[in-house]
Amino acid sequence: MTQQIQEPELTGVRNFRDVGGLPTSDGRRVRTGRLFRSGHLAHATETDAEFLASLGLHTVFDFRNGADHALEGPDVELPGVRNVNIPLSDPADGKEFWRLVREGDLDQLRTILGDGRAAARMTNSYRRIVEQRTAEHSRVVHALAEDSVPALMHCAAGKDRAGLSIAVTLLALGVEREAIVADYLESNAPHRRYRVHRSSASDEARSPEVMELLAPLFDARAEYLVAAFETIEETWGGVDPYLAEGLGLKPETLGRLRERLLE
Repeated sequence: MTQQIQEPELTGVRNFRDVGGLPTSDGRRVRTGRLFRSGHLAHATETDAEFLASLGLHTVFDFRNGADHALEGPDVELPGVRNVNIPLSDPADGKEFWRLVREGDLDQLRTILGDGRAAARMTNSYRRIVEQRTAEHSRVVHALAEDSVPALMHCAAGKDRAGLSIAVTLLALGVEREAIVADYLESNAPHRRYRVHRSSASDEARSPEVMELLAPLFDARAEYLVAAFETIEETWGGVDPYLAEGLGLKPETLGRLRERLLE
């Protein structure tokens, strides 16, 4: 088996990793150097960009929406790499909510996030994306099957929208769910985590209680991804009908996808 690409010390890109090496249920593994995930590339340094360019990427899939681009900026341009923006969330959806996350005081945050409301919002978001964004996920897996490998998938933090898109791709490859969850949870490592945007730099704006209230939004929690898997079971009756009916993957296309990405 080929060796996984050594994870670099990227300065302006968080949560980068190669998902190569993950095992499938039939004893195969995801090829290394074919499928990568990360946070956004807007703040990539020149050295970061040089490393990313060295990967031989065909396509970068950016799942951010217009509000994300306005907040963080566009991705850096990588020579010869196709950039495909497929928003997996509507910037108008929860606009006021995310404004309060960045600007709200403690009482406001308690109101919108306390008593389990933050975790419930995340769980519902994962369910909704899986159920309602089948056209977008279909576009991604079909592109990978045709010509878009090696590919990098990212959103803002590289955790939720990119995490779900990676999970959908890995399900199509037959990767074991335990391995998908384990890879997803790697986003919790301190050096991978998204830097929380708060408008105020005061100590109160990032007090322990504030950060505890925000934590469910910025954590990778197994329960979120499991909720997505449960939605697939409840809506389509299993992974195979989800791939066939939800994503429109024909057997020959699925075969090409696996040929490109598995060893």
